[in-house]
Amino acid sequence: MKILISGASGFVGTALIEDLRGRGLEVLTLVRGAAKPGSHQRRWAPEHGELDPDVVSGADAVINLNGRNIADGRWTESVKEQLRSSRIDSTRTIAEAMSRADQPPGLLINASATGYYGDRGDTHLDEASNPGDGFLADLCADWERTAAAAASGRTRVVAIRLGMVLGDEGALGKMLTPFKLGLGGPMGNGRQYWPWITIGDVVGAVGHILASPEIDGPVNLVAPESVTSKGFARTLGEHLGVPALVPAPAFALKLALGKMAEGLLLASQRVTPSVLLESGYRFSAPTLADAFRQILA
Repeated sequence: MKILISGASGFVGTALIEDLRGRGLEVLTLVRGAAKPGSHQRRWAPEHGELDPDVVSGADAVINLNGRNIADGRWTESVKEQLRSSRIDSTRTIAEAMSRADQPPGLLINASATGYYGDRGDTHLDEASNPGDGFLADLCADWERTAAAAASGRTRVVAIRLGMVLGDEGALGKMLTPFKLGLGGPMGNGRQYWPWITIGDVVGAVGHILASPEIDGPVNLVAPESVTSKGFARTLGEHLGVPALVPAPAFALKLALGKMAEGLLLASQRVTPSVLLESGYRFSAPTLADAFRQILA
């Protein structure tokens, strides 16, 4: 197989490339600026809508992970526009290049997020659930609609709705220091559900999608176990051998982070990976305890 990846230098992209190349697949990466001669790099400029259709033509799959880090600073109006444009513009550029390609790729795996569901309390959510309200929900819905434009008789489109990805980088890496100092605890009232998945299962699930032509449409990339912020803090504290009793009050989070706190830390999404489970995917870390045993080892 030949796979084309955008957003290849990020946490998820780096892990995916290592796994796919380790399995003998040809992986090409989209880069801004000049591609290195003779390398696996291919140039694009998504902010200008530039991607040569010949680059995507003949690829078995395109994996689009492009987008500014959603947790990178307060959601000012300027930042929200960058979060939006970095996702929508890149996805539109890929979809349009695929539509003009002589041999359109058979599959587009496009990133999305469980933020699609908004703040839904204790409601059980799966891929058939309606989108929620708020900036992040609207962004994810528009993102997925833009990707869907690439669908054709020869191309299936899968939107992977990622939960919080746990590994030695990302959100967990930022949590470890305060927890080790005994300053960790739940966010807000601790009752909100945090959908999560390990980086290992992200890689495994993408491989499963590549090998499963029956999977089409949205796929929740979250672990089967639903965990609240309080449960997350307690389990992490147990694995680190420290108490996790210092809460971060909602008002303080909103004061420090603004709307980002409401959208990422205080929103509740009780999400189930129905498509993955029904299609036979087996999680390497189905519970949070499993995840911490893997990562913290």
